[in-house]
Amino acid sequence: VLGYFWRDWWRILIAGTGDLLRHGPRLQRWRPDALLGLWLVAGTLPAVVFGLLAQDAVEARFREPAVVAVMLILFSLVIEAGDRLGGAGRDVERMGVWRSLFIGAAQALALIPGVSRSGATITAARFAGYDRPSAARFSFLLSAPVILGAGVFRFADALSGQETVLWGPLLVGALTAAFVGAAVIRGLLGFLQTRTLRVFVWYRIALGLVVLGAVAAGIL
Repeated sequence: VLGYFWRDWWRILIAGTGDLLRHGPRLQRWRPDALLGLWLVAGTLPAVVFGLLAQDAVEARFREPAVVAVMLILFSLVIEAGDRLGGAGRDVERMGVWRSLFIGAAQALALIPGVSRSGATITAARFAGYDRPSAARFSFLLSAPVILGAGVFRFADALSGQETVLWGPLLVGALTAAFVGAAVIRGLLGFLQTRTLRVFVWYRIALGLVVLGAVAAGIL
């Protein structure tokens, strides 16, 4: 995400720093890129707060395969509703604090297994009135601070614990994920220019049913 959207991040950094120093809290004078950075900060807050307060409880109570399967299916209905009812005309650079907090709250729900982070945030953005490509772009940008922060936190735990860090496989896995992730971002943004989210809805329902069947059969 950082690499694929590097131009966006650079514009946000330059505009945000300049407007903060030049105009202070007078947001009406901020440029669109600076405002986008502010909305990303606001949208990150719910996940940070929810993660710090509820992560252990979520991991203890919601990791059962049956719960994951039910969430896969139920949240598919939310994604379908958001995609059907979503708008098509808003500008994410002028999102506003309340819409960014709303989308950020949806991101926080993704701590519950079976709730897709990208699915939740894209759906919330659709409910807030944004078209699919804009919703997906904001969703990807919004993922960077939370995933980076969680990665640093978990990595520090691994280094300070008793686990042996296998640097070779870790590096190969990270690079593979980076290249595949960039390809997926490019593909999804292109896909959503002309397509709906329905294929992902059916995929989630099918996967949820498979997992429920495996639970019923005693496989999981």
